[in-house]
Amino acid sequence: MSGLLISGGMVLDGDGRAPIASDVRLSGDRILEVGPDLVAAADELVIDASGCTVMPGLIDAHVHATFDEPSSNDELFFHRDPTTAALMTAHHLPKMLAAGVTSILDPDTIFRMGPAIRDAVASGLIEGPRISTGVSAMLTAVGGTAGRLIPDSGDVGYARVVSTRDDMVTETRRQVKEGADWIKIHATGSIPTHTGELQVWTLDEMRAVVDAAHSLDVGVVAHCRSATSTRDAARAGVDLILHASYMDDEALDAVLTSGAAICPTFTFLANLCDHGPMVGASTTMVDVFRGEIQGTAAMIRRAHDAGVPILCGSESGFVLTPYGHWHAREIDLLVTEVGLTPLEALRCATERGALAMRLPGRIGRVATDHLADVLVVRGDPTVDVSILGDRSNLGAVITRGQPIDLSRPWPVRPPTAGTRVGSWAEEPLTWDLVHAKRS
Repeated sequence: MSGLLISGGMVLDGDGRAPIASDVRLSGDRILEVGPDLVAAADELVIDASGCTVMPGLIDAHVHATFDEPSSNDELFFHRDPTTAALMTAHHLPKMLAAGVTSILDPDTIFRMGPAIRDAVASGLIEGPRISTGVSAMLTAVGGTAGRLIPDSGDVGYARVVSTRDDMVTETRRQVKEGADWIKIHATGSIPTHTGELQVWTLDEMRAVVDAAHSLDVGVVAHCRSATSTRDAARAGVDLILHASYMDDEALDAVLTSGAAICPTFTFLANLCDHGPMVGASTTMVDVFRGEIQGTAAMIRRAHDAGVPILCGSESGFVLTPYGHWHAREIDLLVTEVGLTPLEALRCATERGALAMRLPGRIGRVATDHLADVLVVRGDPTVDVSILGDRSNLGAVITRGQPIDLSRPWPVRPPTAGTRVGSWAEEPLTWDLVHAKRS
């Protein structure tokens, strides 16, 4: 086909404005034209979007696409095979597209495979959303959220343990050489003698990584589950802060001064609160994570109102956040917990997400000359954002200018003896392309 015309829908640009009646013409991987009463060419595919919302594809700014939904750190670090991990990543990526996620940021990847997966998708070798990727999370010997499971040096799972400032700079340059779009710092970690996560990187250490990465035109993302780590990450020049838990006034001032963006990633916490006992989470752990949402949401609202870019991330890739199921929940949580309007929250999942892809001004909007990632959604998400969490409401998912086949069964891995029942228990779903026809 020479192109694709989406006609008769209400177009949600992604820039925070209300939808307007308009048509959208795509040509290759480019939105060619947006306007009323566009006339289809003889060889264009036409999608009748009457009664639907035409909006940008969702951008999930916090995904672990290579993890294969582990239920524990032990499983993730010590029960994975590199070849199987790559094959399972290729199995899971199409699920995200089928859920309307057309771009993801994967900040740290098992067996350092992020750039290879990104490039395989970009070349068409495997199907999946656009990927912006890190290589391995940099941890100090304290061990991040895995504590004493992490060795004092070397590589394990998704982690690279660094001890000195020189180690940190060398590893940053190594990851850039391997093709990283982002360098990830695990700024906080768990210590057995303390509750919560403590800051385990100094300001000077974080600044060394940021300076090395920025000198090579690569961004830095930091896992920060405390006020001081958020403050120091911002002061160090980190571009994107994950979680920003318990952010206080001093940390918010630092974020505002630095221009950093925040991806709070409430979805994992909310799922643990709702479903944690099913995977063995204690009542105490559930209460901690519920308190983290409550203790962070008000400051995220203040940050948003002050102009800090807030991004949507699901942390999909764990047993509590299986691929393809929870990517849209963060939008809903930004409405219900943070108090954003649906339009504001939808912007966080679209236009704001361009920062995570390092493509500002080129992706995340239904606008002329933007990349051609578009959804046709039955209903109006500006009235009820939760409709995006139901795949049956997706009439069309267009990635790189091409509609994907939503009529095929949901990719399900058959359970075998001893396999946990969880994300594999779903029945296949089918969709139809909204009244697609040749003109």
